[in-house]
Amino acid sequence: MTGMSENSIDWDALTEAALAATKKAYVPYSAYPVGAAAFADDGRLVSGCNIENAAYGVTLCAECSLVSELFMTGGGTIAAFVCVNGDGDVIMPCGRCRQLLNEHSTAETRLMTVSGIRTMNEVLPDAFGPSALDDYRKDS
Repeated sequence: MTGMSENSIDWDALTEAALAATKKAYVPYSAYPVGAAAFADDGRLVSGCNIENAAYGVTLCAECSLVSELFMTGGGTIAAFVCVNGDGDVIMPCGRCRQLLNEHSTAETRLMTVSGIRTMNEVLPDAFGPSALDDYRKDS
């Protein structure tokens, strides 16, 4: 799946998996289920849902549980991603989750967003990531 074109991504399957994930969300406080789904670079479909907590800062976003499943099922990187609410509407990951997704994506990663399909770089331009740490170490 690495290097997949935008047209080769089964966005319907991703959206369906994300919507299915919303049904497993634990949202007793906000009542706002979120589901996320992605294809890994090897073609695996991974998904996640939000899991709230009475101590709000401990709440896990759907993207967090998706990245956990990515690694629990073999690792790799995200090739294509979508996030939806309980009605199936595409929603945009928050800034924290964009950073999390960036860590596990490539420049070729495609995200379905509220404004269309975008690359990771378009969703989080000038992102801080592992290369920034590598550059710093080289200069030290």
